Amino acid sequence: MTDPRHHLSNFKRKIYLADASDVTRCKAFPTTLTKAAMKWFDNLPPKSITYFDDLARKFLTRFSIQKDKIKHAPSLLRIKQEARETLWDYMKMFNKACLKIQCLPTEAVIMGLANGPKEGPFSQSISK
Repeated sequence: MTDPRHHLSNFKRKIYLADASDVTRCKAFPTTLTKAAMKWFDNLPPKSITYFDDLARKFLTRFSIQKDKIKHAPSLLRIKQEARETLWDYMKMFNKACLKIQCLPTEAVIMGLANGPKEGPFSQSISK
């Protein structure tokens, strides 16, 4: 998901240009959501949203909290391959962590990869 504030701002800009009513805004907003945000919306109690501003506030409250937990490059050093974990699974987890870090320096990726895999041919090759 993109930044929830940016997502909401884009939606408001487009919908206000269309001069849509509050009801229309409430009905149109869910069509812009994907995955976790759509699941969150689907699980809202019936009739819990009265106005679009109420929906927007709840959306930002729910998703801004997660967005504010920005990951940093040193967090890659904590990712270790477990004893019974395959290299494939470790690399998927490592890659997923890398994607959560904004402006990730290549050096941080190399350090994380040199530090995380269990002892074996891959870790020896990376160390070289």
